[in-house]
Amino acid sequence: MNGLGPMARRAGLFLAILVLFLDQVTKLAILEWVDPPPAGIPVTGFLAIVLVWNRGMSFGLFNTGDPIVPWILGAIAIAVAIGLAWWLARARHWLVIAGLGLVLGGAVGNVIDRMLYGAVVDFVLLHAGGWRFPAFNVADSAITLGVIALLWDSLFTKPESPK
Repeated sequence: MNGLGPMARRAGLFLAILVLFLDQVTKLAILEWVDPPPAGIPVTGFLAIVLVWNRGMSFGLFNTGDPIVPWILGAIAIAVAIGLAWWLARARHWLVIAGLGLVLGGAVGNVIDRMLYGAVVDFVLLHAGGWRFPAFNVADSAITLGVIALLWDSLFTKPESPK
């Protein structure tokens, strides 16, 4: 489906707002109501609820403890969010619109954390047989799914033929 109009792009913006809302509500719930112990709350044999303050980037990169790092990362994320919103306003394929909505909502959710707390609230921990994936949150999940959608579109969607 090519040549989607403004209504489809508004749907992408709505998706971004929905991701942002779900991200912030789940983080607030963890911070206010759950108060997980340091070892976490086991949910299944491979899933636990934990509270991790990620002061770096994805998977803890640049987690130096320097108080300026969250502000620098926040500024970069704001610039990226502006670029994503600009791209969304011009997107013409449904998969790109959905992908951008997911990434935009997740990016803004993590920026809000950096501005409020100086770190991103991560709380989902996947583990099995001694292996542990870095803790993540709803925003991180949305960003991952959005990037997959954008990659899928760039790899498997045929470009429009010039008229």
